[in-house]
Amino acid sequence: MATYARSVRRGLPRAPGGDPWPPAGSEPSLGDEPAALLAAAQSRDAASAVPVANVVPLDAATAAPGAPDVASGPSAVHVASPERSTHARRGLPRERGGEAWPPPSVTDAGRPPAAGPAASVAVETPHAPGETAPAPSVDPAAMPTAPTAASAAPAAASDASAAAAAGAAPAVRRGLPRATGGDPWPPADTAPVAPAASAAANVTPADHAVPDAPAAANVTPADHAAPAQPEAAAAPLTPAVPAGPLVERRLAHAGVAPRVAPAPKPEPARVGPFTKAQWAGVVILGGAGVLFVAVMAVLAIRWIVSLAPMQDFLTTYPGEYHLPEGAPVGLPAWLNWSHFLNAFFMVLIIRTGLQVRSEKRPSAFWISKKDRKRRMSLTLWLHQALDILWLANGLIFLVLLFATGQWMRVVPTSWEVFPNALSAAVQYVSLDWPTENGWVNYNALQQIAYFTTIFIAAPVAAITGYRMSAMWPKKATKLNALYPVEWARKLHFPTMLYFVAFIIVHVALVLSTGALRNLNHMYAATGSVDPDAYADNWAGFWLFALSIAVTVAAYVAMRPLVVAPIARLFGEVKSR
Repeated sequence: MATYARSVRRGLPRAPGGDPWPPAGSEPSLGDEPAALLAAAQSRDAASAVPVANVVPLDAATAAPGAPDVASGPSAVHVASPERSTHARRGLPRERGGEAWPPPSVTDAGRPPAAGPAASVAVETPHAPGETAPAPSVDPAAMPTAPTAASAAPAAASDASAAAAAGAAPAVRRGLPRATGGDPWPPADTAPVAPAASAAANVTPADHAVPDAPAAANVTPADHAAPAQPEAAAAPLTPAVPAGPLVERRLAHAGVAPRVAPAPKPEPARVGPFTKAQWAGVVILGGAGVLFVAVMAVLAIRWIVSLAPMQDFLTTYPGEYHLPEGAPVGLPAWLNWSHFLNAFFMVLIIRTGLQVRSEKRPSAFWISKKDRKRRMSLTLWLHQALDILWLANGLIFLVLLFATGQWMRVVPTSWEVFPNALSAAVQYVSLDWPTENGWVNYNALQQIAYFTTIFIAAPVAAITGYRMSAMWPKKATKLNALYPVEWARKLHFPTMLYFVAFIIVHVALVLSTGALRNLNHMYAATGSVDPDAYADNWAGFWLFALSIAVTVAAYVAMRPLVVAPIARLFGEVKSR
């Protein structure tokens, strides 16, 4: 076994500029080398509770019979564990240039005596080849009997238990003062509280068998924990209460359930730009506004008409002027039929035009037989077909109008038409309407309205519609530059609005200024120079009712199921 020089390792000086500590030539406080090793192992175990490797307590007196005497072998050394020093280990001074702390008179009263009886250290040496390594003899009585003596127990708990077994209360180790110049902390009469020794996981069972040592010199780990103390001297330990599941603390109030966003309501159906409810609001508010304006206008005009200058104006210009010589009297039958067809086609054209503007996914398409590239929706084809029929009726009407002289009734022939038109408008607004006798002559306001509708609005609608239709030549570069399609789109829709307004006002005046007489003129071609003649004739009314029924039926029947067979006569119809 190799030996080492027993010299003290010197460290830092204790005073600035001094020699390393301890002084040179100091001897170790322990005895021979095995005792020093044992003391160092016990001190390390007490500080870190880690079992010292290669050391095991032995007792040669209680060895098993027949077992080899390891302690008496040439390589075994029996050393009695020395008692702990009663002197405290002195460290650095607390003041610059002072003595080492604590003073020499202070004893280490807080350290308990060495735990357990004297221990032996067995150091094994290699044996010759072929020999069997002797097993160390361990006294079962010397093994720990209580689980609190496990090697993983803290050093503080082991010292406190040893002190309690000896019957002496261990003192608390005092440290630095809490105030400058004060006494060390804690006070001298402070009693320690024995901590609960935790049951370590590294408890060596009593019947643990030590395996044979290998050929290399390996010493079995020893358990240096303090032996079990008597029950009377053991410090009372409070068993640890296992922590249960976390319990949610009840709030002061029941709380509020999380807000769940309601499902979004479906978007209401729209008719054009507004929903049905919005249209109802527009109609109600718009009607109320129009009624208010009308009442104010009537009151204002009636006050103006009561003035003398306006009375003279109405006498000079009663609202109509005399027609040229040779102007026809009455309305012929062809004019009645043309009037009915014009109203019939106009209603259907307006309906299909609005469908074309709002249609996004056509249900069917029409393809021309002559030109397969001409492809359009079935609704657009019906709109253009009605336009052609309406234009054909208008051309026939214009030819007969100028052939029979009826044009003098609707075309102004004197500049007196304008002051008379103003006079007729004042009389209409004042609710004192001019005398109606459309069988002979229209008033100036009617003549201007009919002239505008026949000779201005109808041609504009035809020209703009033709520009936007598929019949317009696509390759006519110069013609397209002279007449861009954007102009046609900007004029076509306002023209349609004019026709709608004209129809509403025209029907309202027909029904409010003598319905039976006017309907007889327009539908039954009956009338007289006398405005009161045929006042009780209902023929015109029934013909008017029949024309309304036919128009409504056609309006409802304009569906792909009815229109498609007619469209197939002029082309091919394909559904989506």
